[in-house]
Amino acid sequence: MYPELTNRIAVVTGAGRGIGRAEALRLAREGAQLAVVDLRQEDAEDTVKQIRAAGGQATAYAVDVTDGVAVHAMVEDVVRRLGPIGILVNNAGITRDNLLFKMAEADWDAVIDTHLKGSFLCAREVQRYMVEQKWGKIVNTSSTSALGNRGQANYSAAKAGLQGFTRTLAIELGPFNINVNAVAPGFVDTEMTRDTARRLGLQPDQLKAQAASQIPLRRVGVPEDIANVVAFLCSDQASFISGQIIYVRGGPGQ
Repeated sequence: MYPELTNRIAVVTGAGRGIGRAEALRLAREGAQLAVVDLRQEDAEDTVKQIRAAGGQATAYAVDVTDGVAVHAMVEDVVRRLGPIGILVNNAGITRDNLLFKMAEADWDAVIDTHLKGSFLCAREVQRYMVEQKWGKIVNTSSTSALGNRGQANYSAAKAGLQGFTRTLAIELGPFNINVNAVAPGFVDTEMTRDTARRLGLQPDQLKAQAASQIPLRRVGVPEDIANVVAFLCSDQASFISGQIIYVRGGPGQ
């Protein structure tokens, strides 16, 4: 569908499972060569195996995106082995949900650092290669939680911060033909949301049913719904779209 992505070098963080895995698989189907980044080597390797089984090209990297030295080393290795990076999808993220009066400082720091600092470090490293090529696509991962969500002060703040980060990078990098956008998923059926259900004392299907009842399309999202939007934003068909936050939530919010 997007032949211009053939042989483009793409880095996807948090690609060991869920939305990140779906994004990596979709970009690989479009012909991109993937650097699959995850905190856990085994998860990254699982994604790589799926990409290669489908005929794609991918390499696994175990990286803590909050570690600037590790991010720099990963980017340098990707460029050395594959070539200049043209696509970055900042997807790595965690949750440490709690009400404000119960939230530990460490849980605030972990969430803010993973989402915000991790995206900053990765974008700072790859942008110089995009500037040299005069071509680049950066897609950050926000969330509907950026609009506020009970028990997620840390996560909501991080996801809202990524929206400002996205708009600022679009301004700074636009003159170099680099598009920077963000996707903001609503409820997506992933291992993370299933873990959330269990923490709430619910079965995952119960939480999905509750969420679906509040969504105009009457279903929750699946990782491929987000991956499809990301692939479009990385394509030349989206070449005049930049600095935008694309909500992928099955309809307007309540």
